[in-house]
Amino acid sequence: MARHKPAAIVCRLPIGSRATVAGRVVNIDGGRVRLVDGSGALTLSLGHVSPGAPALGQLVQATGVWDGTALVVETRRDGVAPLDSFPKAEGDYAHFTADGGRRVANLHRRAAVLGAIRVYFDQRGFLEVETPLMVRSPGTEVHIEAFSVDGGRDRRFLITSPEMHMKRLLGAGLSKIYQISRAFRRDEAGGHHQPEFTMLEWYRGFADASAVMEDTENLVAAVAEEVRGEATVQVAGRNVSVAPPWHRLRVDEALLEYAGLTLSEVLPDEERFFHAWVEKVEPALGRDRATFVTHWPASMASLARLLPDDPTSADRFEAYVGGIELCNGFGELVDAREQRGRIEAEVALREAEGLPAYPIDERFLGALEEGLPDSGGNALGVDRLVMMVCGEDRVSEVMAFPADRV
Repeated sequence: MARHKPAAIVCRLPIGSRATVAGRVVNIDGGRVRLVDGSGALTLSLGHVSPGAPALGQLVQATGVWDGTALVVETRRDGVAPLDSFPKAEGDYAHFTADGGRRVANLHRRAAVLGAIRVYFDQRGFLEVETPLMVRSPGTEVHIEAFSVDGGRDRRFLITSPEMHMKRLLGAGLSKIYQISRAFRRDEAGGHHQPEFTMLEWYRGFADASAVMEDTENLVAAVAEEVRGEATVQVAGRNVSVAPPWHRLRVDEALLEYAGLTLSEVLPDEERFFHAWVEKVEPALGRDRATFVTHWPASMASLARLLPDDPTSADRFEAYVGGIELCNGFGELVDAREQRGRIEAEVALREAEGLPAYPIDERFLGALEEGLPDSGGNALGVDRLVMMVCGEDRVSEVMAFPADRV
């Protein structure tokens, strides 16, 4: 048979056009059959074509002539009929086609978002790279837990981020790189989290956090314009502008404005800080306009450098859209001695708190010892961006198979 066309395209063909379609039977009314594919639905007029009428749920490929209301079938090939009643209440077909096929439409939008991301970086001279998903060290951050992988000659872990390997590429001379990668974190659950998710990371050598912040606002605006037709996204039913420039706010300013607290009141008690941040500050950030939060306390620097003109603050930013954190970026720490000291302190803290011990990534530290350029980098949650572009409230609604449907 000829290559099939999407149902939505066939329905717009001139009367008398010949076409081949393929899809699933969702309704049978005498000699007329309703067929659905990923683009939409159309009617098949079977007439006296052999074989007889297909079963409900059966996959069918048919060739015929479009008469303006139905495809008058001349030849047909049927797939295997469903063994049980169709559709199953908890089956994939019912799941994806519920609410008028909303989840299928979201997958199309997701593909458009990924395409727009690649266009943005490719047009600006970035190189797309791939780094390992299974590594010897997943990092040592205290608040992130990794999945271990068994069966190899030595112990490995699924990555929690591609960060360290991408920085090794910076050290090898690749100064503008990006990656759309799967990442894995244990104990990640909730409307905006999944244990397996998609992360966009990019790095600019010979740059700082401000250059990456500019990338971020321009990228998100470009994605929204491509997929939605305007530089807005939707969070909890509310339109949020992502048009540059984004609002900028320091951590101490945000804490005072939305929680009525000063940094000196809550630090060094980080538990108290994060309780106030999550309960009072975060929900208020970026409600109408995307917002960068900068100048994080030095104790929360992670892999960011300290600001040269303010060593009490890290060269780190987070972006919030509609009260949801979208990304976490740094002016990267490239001092090998300081980085080793921070990692060793994290290892000791993990041990003190009874957390699993992860190896130190000596190859990463070796790359720092050879020398990395001053760099800016960012890690952006792709699932959250797609969720906002689609106007959904949960990332699971924009993933083909979230954890509870694997």
